[in-house]
Amino acid sequence: MHAYNEAYLDDVVENQGKLFDFIATNYPDKDTEEFIKAYMSSKTRQSIDESQAYVNTMFAKELWDYFVETEGYKLKPGKSLKGFIPRWIGEFYAYYQWYYDIPSSGVIKKAPFRLYRESL
Repeated sequence: MHAYNEAYLDDVVENQGKLFDFIATNYPDKDTEEFIKAYMSSKTRQSIDESQAYVNTMFAKELWDYFVETEGYKLKPGKSLKGFIPRWIGEFYAYYQWYYDIPSSGVIKKAPFRLYRESL
């Protein structure tokens, strides 16, 4: 069993990676890590867990707009993640969550950011 329908896997992995990269690239003075933690624990991401087609197939910018509207979210001041890291984390988290069949909110607990900092 997997976290959501396999038919959505490629879309979710790609679009989540692009979403995290979009935030890091377009908001260099905002805290990308805080955004990722908030997103992975959000109702928006829970909709993806539930295989809601409307959300599962959104492109990165659409997903960002939907997240802001649905959650009332505002980015926090801080540092953005650089290079390939935001996209890689987005893709990794989406696949990890799907493969191990855990809620998206549990991914941050199982694979916290400190693991990435230590490996870079």
